[in-house]
Amino acid sequence: MAITLVNPGGLPEIDAYRQVSIATGTKQVFIAGQVAWDADGVTVGEGDLAAQVEQCYLNIGTALAHVGASFHDVAKLTVYVVDWTPDQMPLLLEGITRAATKLGVTPVPPGTLLGVAALDVPEHLVEIEATAVMD
Repeated sequence: MAITLVNPGGLPEIDAYRQVSIATGTKQVFIAGQVAWDADGVTVGEGDLAAQVEQCYLNIGTALAHVGASFHDVAKLTVYVVDWTPDQMPLLLEGITRAATKLGVTPVPPGTLLGVAALDVPEHLVEIEATAVMD
């Protein structure tokens, strides 16, 4: 596998992700920010952060599969949440857990979570982009 995820000594261990991603592959894959659209462009889970996070992860999984990759190849995720507050973390984690169950993986690459004022469509509560590295 082209990605090794680690938690170095001296940094806190966080259950939701690993602090460092070591990439040894030669092919980089950049996935545009995925929102909670289904294949027909219809918003899934309007007003439901967990449902939208789940759909974003499933969309990333679809994009990865199309190029012969999986979440095991993801080196970094960036998550943008509209009007983020820390009390929303359980909903974010619920969506990730539901997607992970459907995908059969535990997606824990390093990630950055950013609160934003708005996204491209008012119904979208979250957007997630991914960078993967393949052999």
